[in-house]
Amino acid sequence: MIENIDMALVNWSRGQFALVAFYHWLFIPLTLGMTYIIAYAQTIHVRTGDKEWERIAKFWAKLFGINFAIGVGTGIILGLEFGTNWANYSWISGDIFGAPLAAEGILAFFLESTFVAVMFFGWGKVSKKFHLMSVYLVAFGASLSALWILVANAWMNYPVGMVFNLENARHEMVDFWTVLFSPYAINKFLHTITSGFVISSFFIVAVSSWYVLKGRNLLLAKRSIVVAATFGLISSIFLATTGDGSAYWVAQKQPAKLAAMEGLYQGEEGAGLVAIGMLRPGKEIGDGQNAFLFKIEIPKLLSVLGYRNADAFVPGAEDLVLGNAEQNIMSAEEKIRRGKMALTALAEYKEAIALDDETTAQEARAVFEENYYYMGYGHMFDPDGIIPNVPFIFYSFRIMVILGFAFIALFLLILYLTVVNKLEENRWLLWVSIFSLPLAFLASMAGWIVAEVGRQPWTIQGLLPTMMSTSNINANAVILTFIMFAVLLTILVLAEYKIMVTAIKHGPDKQKKGGENV
Repeated sequence: MIENIDMALVNWSRGQFALVAFYHWLFIPLTLGMTYIIAYAQTIHVRTGDKEWERIAKFWAKLFGINFAIGVGTGIILGLEFGTNWANYSWISGDIFGAPLAAEGILAFFLESTFVAVMFFGWGKVSKKFHLMSVYLVAFGASLSALWILVANAWMNYPVGMVFNLENARHEMVDFWTVLFSPYAINKFLHTITSGFVISSFFIVAVSSWYVLKGRNLLLAKRSIVVAATFGLISSIFLATTGDGSAYWVAQKQPAKLAAMEGLYQGEEGAGLVAIGMLRPGKEIGDGQNAFLFKIEIPKLLSVLGYRNADAFVPGAEDLVLGNAEQNIMSAEEKIRRGKMALTALAEYKEAIALDDETTAQEARAVFEENYYYMGYGHMFDPDGIIPNVPFIFYSFRIMVILGFAFIALFLLILYLTVVNKLEENRWLLWVSIFSLPLAFLASMAGWIVAEVGRQPWTIQGLLPTMMSTSNINANAVILTFIMFAVLLTILVLAEYKIMVTAIKHGPDKQKKGGENV
């Protein structure tokens, strides 16, 4: 119960996971997308014999390699934190959550790690076709790795394919394929991986633009810009499309997150999408104040995106907390009451089983099963607590969307000016391309904030609140490791930054021109 929970432990555990995930995501997007661009350049070399394309592939593979090692290291830390900081969550759901993580290690990571060696050291030592296949397998392995991680994450947002075992109080998987092919998982995978592709594209465009500004490696830079801008443009358009799918499933399964994304406190039929707006500071549920100081919205678009119906009712935060009988929405207070009934029935069932009282056990089981979907609410006391941080989610969502559409226009402009050979005349655009790289990371991070902070207060949507997911350890231990990770990871990032900058400044100029493969 809440009075026995150390909120310092919960908050520091969340902070530590966010810290490591932040550093992890600095590296992973480059791993996801660069491999496809490297594979494309190498494919042209194999098909045409043009040495410059091999030189391009080798140069970007070198930068990929610098990034790859630290990305793997930070990912391992995240995996270990489920055991050290989130043991209760791992106990309750390890049977489901562990399966995709195991698949990631066996099917994806080994594939990627095995062929990355051939990719780096195989130039001129193995046949061209085998080497090219290795590059594609590294790209495929990186994407496959992301798939399994995102399937696990999607299950936390939309738990399917499982049952709750009253005997051991754990969730157990009963349908692996439902977990793997849940629409939430498919949308999350496609949306997130294309976000990584966009960042990778901007990385290559930014580095290449710097070469153009310096008048170095012009052929490599322009060819790289054409390939990366094309890849980025396709990925950006696909990203917007999958964003629509993600919004639909959030509306269906996580209405509180959608209400926070839109700053929607009072639900309405034919709800508009807020294009630009400023929330009223200090706004609280039920205070009667207008949620916005100002806003410009697109009429009915939120209803269309969320329910594929221009007149559909979209519930607001107050409908979800206070209930709305007209729309058949249960209040949070009632859900909490039913959740407590489920938890009490679970305790009575286990006690009856221990006493070999079959009649009482079956009665308790019936009560539990009737109220199972509210079980997580039974740990809560404040109905307002079911709504995530509205301003944080609202502004993060707009940063992501605005930048996402701006990237489409930017990739189009870069591609056009490169193809008509006028890129060098527009030096301002080269500088914009360079500074767009951190903006691409910002947009991606904002997306993760919407996804993960927007899921709060839940670790598993509706079934397990975050405050009940931590390990039974002292908060001071988490604070100490938080500081250790912050220092070590910052040093690693600075070291990689220096190595990466040195490699970029050195460039492919003095690199031996690619030798013949045998």
